[in-house]
Amino acid sequence: MSRSHATQLALLGGKPVGPVEQPVYPYFTPRALRRVEQIMREGRVLGLGREVPEVREAEDAISRYHGGRHVLATSSGHSSLQLALAGLDIVEGDEVITTPYSWGASTSCILHQNAIPIFADVDKETGLIDPREIEQRITPRTRAILVVHVYGYPANMTALTRIARRHGLAVVEDCSQAHGATWKGVGVGNFGDASGFSCMGGKQLGATEAGYMVTPDRDVYYRACMSGQYAARATEAEFPDRWRPYVDSLIYTYRITTIDAALLTEQLKKLPREITARRENIKTLRSLLDDADVKYLTWPKQSKQGCASHYMWSMNFRSQRAGIHRNTFLKAVQAEGLPMMHSVPSPIPSWPRLQWQTYRGPRTTWQQILRRAKVVYRKEDVPNCCYKVEHSTELLFRFYKTAKRSMQRIADIVSKVESNIDALRKFERDSATD
Repeated sequence: MSRSHATQLALLGGKPVGPVEQPVYPYFTPRALRRVEQIMREGRVLGLGREVPEVREAEDAISRYHGGRHVLATSSGHSSLQLALAGLDIVEGDEVITTPYSWGASTSCILHQNAIPIFADVDKETGLIDPREIEQRITPRTRAILVVHVYGYPANMTALTRIARRHGLAVVEDCSQAHGATWKGVGVGNFGDASGFSCMGGKQLGATEAGYMVTPDRDVYYRACMSGQYAARATEAEFPDRWRPYVDSLIYTYRITTIDAALLTEQLKKLPREITARRENIKTLRSLLDDADVKYLTWPKQSKQGCASHYMWSMNFRSQRAGIHRNTFLKAVQAEGLPMMHSVPSPIPSWPRLQWQTYRGPRTTWQQILRRAKVVYRKEDVPNCCYKVEHSTELLFRFYKTAKRSMQRIADIVSKVESNIDALRKFERDSATD
């Protein structure tokens, strides 16, 4: 055991190992910065449609990345998902099966279409939606399955698409945390009838605030355009003539700016090598933690069919084995300089704004929809999600270049905290009696 591991924990007054420093992120190349400056000098910031060169360039580049699918650049990941649902004609009263373990946009996009989220439980280790939990939740009102690739780990798209085909359902992929991830060698986003990606500054393909929708279906693309992109898209030659009388400005204004479009084009050029570096860093970290014989922080058991892109470094804390609560462990590693946290605070179906029976806060667009549908969400309906919420630990993983020294520091911190587990047990007991 190294000296750093044997010393007193920083939480208890000892000297910390030191901060785990991540690089400035997102990183923009000099060419990207020059392009942004030129756009701003020329005052060409509006991305009204594909007649704008930067928008066309970005959508064409993203389309090539996704094997030629139709691409609609949007203002955010949430807007890309809502437009995916709109493009699939999912509206009031339709049910969409989704995950309770996610960022809220994967549920709010359903609510904002006046549709009904139905929550299927997850795998307790990975937090990914469990295909085995889906079929029992299918009803005559079910229209789609919305899959989330959590933390950059791909869901089981083989099983999910098989279920969808068997029941005549659409598949929507939320790839907001999973640029570059693959399932059986195929990139995420290429399985769904429509898929949404977030490109906000923290994501693997990061601009400022942006996103995009991809679909193999021309009609889905143009229906999405009609809901969020105004009349400029209706000038495209392939726009269906039968829909032209209905084009107007009664839309969600979900356009991308030319600045973000130019940034996406440039960021996409370096995405593959940055994803490779993320994977190499995780491989290094895994080897270091294995060598240190870490016992209480364990890797989720991922399928060998999937290859993650690591938006976050996600681990599970074995609290019963350690004899302390997960949050006590997090306090200890944070004090040493590792800013780990738990990402999902609670299962989405337990959130107060979904409880129409008891909600007394500001009015929402969906309370009456849920009331009329008589949908009752209960936390206990998703026990595996509850387990994952209580045991998961995450670190935003922005190491887009090889970072062996940082991986070593992370391993040193985890090893030091685990080596002082007896002191943490005492700290927790004493805190409980104060």
